Amino acid sequence: MLKDKFNMTQEQNIFFAKRNIVDMIWKSAILEGISVTFPETQIIYEGGNVARLGIDELQIINNLKHAWKFCLVTINDNIDINYISSIHSLIGSNVVESPGKMRIYDVNMGGTKWKPELPSKNSLEKLLEGYNENKDITDSAITLMCKLMKLQFFNDGNKRMAMIIANHELIKNGKGIISVAEEFKEEFGRKLISYYEDEREIDNLKNFIYDNCMEGIELIDEKNVEE
Repeated sequence: MLKDKFNMTQEQNIFFAKRNIVDMIWKSAILEGISVTFPETQIIYEGGNVARLGIDELQIINNLKHAWKFCLVTINDNIDINYISSIHSLIGSNVVESPGKMRIYDVNMGGTKWKPELPSKNSLEKLLEGYNENKDITDSAITLMCKLMKLQFFNDGNKRMAMIIANHELIKNGKGIISVAEEFKEEFGRKLISYYEDEREIDNLKNFIYDNCMEGIELIDEKNVEE
């Protein structure tokens, strides 16, 4: 069981997320294979254009911006199928077939012969029931993220959706944020594929995320600060 790494107020965690929102979008874009720099991501976030990027690449980055903003203004909403579908609709707008709609055909996963089963609303509901029964916020949020990625409920964009959903729950409870830095991209991908292929590998993936991909504000105990 993963212990909480950070203990902020919701207000502090929202402030931290807003301060780092461009960085999180940039890292998500890199994770999706988009060759974009942080300054270029900043330009796109502020409504500008980067001519060397393709239309779909620009769309993905703008979609992440809209999904993150929606996440933060709805931070106290409960996570259910409708909310997850809303996040995916924003992430997948104009780049994913049937954004927000459940996948109804088989898909291949890059880097592995493993194929996810066709999802059902019942499978997602059971996953969410298990999440709601786990009172350990950090552990349950990371577990939910991993399982949403493996479920492949939507046609594409499941990693982006799952990470924002996990961050929604972490931020709501003041437990930090998850983002995968470029230096950890390959290792994260390898551990994710191992988990896809073998359910028993989930703890290795969770521990990697916990150790390398979580950020937050380390609060100082004022009682221990020397005057």
